[in-house]
Amino acid sequence: MPLLVIGLNHTTAPVSIRERLTFGPDIIVAALRSLTELAGIHEAVILSTCNRTEVYCHTDPGDADELTRDWLAGFHGLSVEDISPYLYMHEERRAIGHLLSVASGLDSMVLGEPQILGQVKNAFQTASDAGRTGKLLTRLFQHAFSTAKQVRTDTAIGDSPVSVAFAAVSLARQIFADLSQQTAMLIGAGETIELAARHLIQNGIGRIIVANRTIARAQELAEQFDAYAIGLTEIPSHLADADIVISSTASPVPILGKGTVESALKRRRHRPMFMVDIAVPRDIEAEVADLEDVYHYTVDDLDEVIQGNLRSREEAAGQAQEIIQFQVEEFLAWMRSLDAVGLIQDYRRQAGDIRDEVLGKALRMVESGKPAEEALTFLAQTLTNKLLHTPSTQLREAGSNGQHELLEAANALFQLGHGKSGQD
Repeated sequence: MPLLVIGLNHTTAPVSIRERLTFGPDIIVAALRSLTELAGIHEAVILSTCNRTEVYCHTDPGDADELTRDWLAGFHGLSVEDISPYLYMHEERRAIGHLLSVASGLDSMVLGEPQILGQVKNAFQTASDAGRTGKLLTRLFQHAFSTAKQVRTDTAIGDSPVSVAFAAVSLARQIFADLSQQTAMLIGAGETIELAARHLIQNGIGRIIVANRTIARAQELAEQFDAYAIGLTEIPSHLADADIVISSTASPVPILGKGTVESALKRRRHRPMFMVDIAVPRDIEAEVADLEDVYHYTVDDLDEVIQGNLRSREEAAGQAQEIIQFQVEEFLAWMRSLDAVGLIQDYRRQAGDIRDEVLGKALRMVESGKPAEEALTFLAQTLTNKLLHTPSTQLREAGSNGQHELLEAANALFQLGHGKSGQD
């Protein structure tokens, strides 16, 4: 029952590559359908965030890794050569361990960050709702969720307030010593933006503007933080008011262009503006970084800030790895048990066929006038002989060939106690 994960993340690929391989919410169901229509791909889940794109599959044995890699490149209109240097592939044990590490926050840019678990859950739910998951991936992802919960409960991995949003606000504090005099514009309304808003409020931000494509969602978030809600089309009118801009949307194209930012800077009389683009693909055109009076950071630039906040989590990460290794073995044991289930079903089916055949003969004996006792004796003896014939033949052959391991396995399987000395 092969398991495969193929993907790339913030450690293997820069944002310029990652943004070319993202799956937005508008295409992910079509992508799942396209992938699982390939021969040999039975189930699939696609996880696509600002820091990673990963495809999890239940496949037939064979060349599923190359098939999935080729599909990933082709779906995005890229060549295999374009993406191969940035990809990793894991199978079976390593695939299980990888998912458990991802869900637990151990593979994130921010060690132990909690947002990734919600993103993994959403990815699984999307695939499940689309009918692209079955018994194996459903069990695997549920196992990952329970493992992540155990890691967060049993270790201190989540005790320190470290996240991409926290890093962005920490940078803002370095640039603007007193946030109470500043206005922040938050573009988007997802978990990262909500977390950024919380950190800004905790650090005494003067005013918050929330911009989102869906104005109702912007208003909902704004109400939590006494903020002002606007639509994306209103950003140019309000951008000059923003000292801090933090953007994280799922837009496939930039929200802010160089020209819009230039106009805002002129209206600000070139007072500095701090801009953090957490989105992948990027929300802010890369050329904005060339403008004077703009402190422009992407999600990759936050890594240095984040590293300084991780020391308190390193010991907890070691404890978490021990939990994950144990849970990997638990899932592998469950997978192995599936082989036994199939074997048991086949054995029962074979025994049932033999039973039906012998029972039919015994009933015909009774119908032809044979005494019931004779028919029952025939049934018992014939059924016993037929059920034991093949195992007996195989055991005799194993004994003749010196296959002691097979004999010992049969002894344990049938609990015969053969070969024990000193019987009770």
